[in-house]
Amino acid sequence: MNKFLVVLSSVLLLTGSAFAEGAAGGSAMSSILMLVAFFAIFYFLLIRPQMKRNKEQRKMISELGKGDEVMTNGGVIGKIVKVGENYTELEIAENVVIKVQKSAVSGVLPKGAVKTN
Repeated sequence: MNKFLVVLSSVLLLTGSAFAEGAAGGSAMSSILMLVAFFAIFYFLLIRPQMKRNKEQRKMISELGKGDEVMTNGGVIGKIVKVGENYTELEIAENVVIKVQKSAVSGVLPKGAVKTN
């Protein structure tokens, strides 16, 4: 967070001086520098965190196995009874098994979270 504040304050200082120079007929270099600074802010605040989340999601899906307790994007909680290439079968109640896409699994729950009666 401290790095973010340092970058943000330096960008604000650079853009403030770029606007002041622009009003007085400043160079094109300051405008280019301002665009690069804005791209860097968007990269570190939006693009990079989203790429990290996608990577973690792909890793979690690739490590799914029989017996894992998971939750789907729709809120269905169940225990994996079979894992296929694109689909997985979840037991959501005793003798009730549904088939869902692996990409629909939003998270793995701790062991013992699902109780089938």
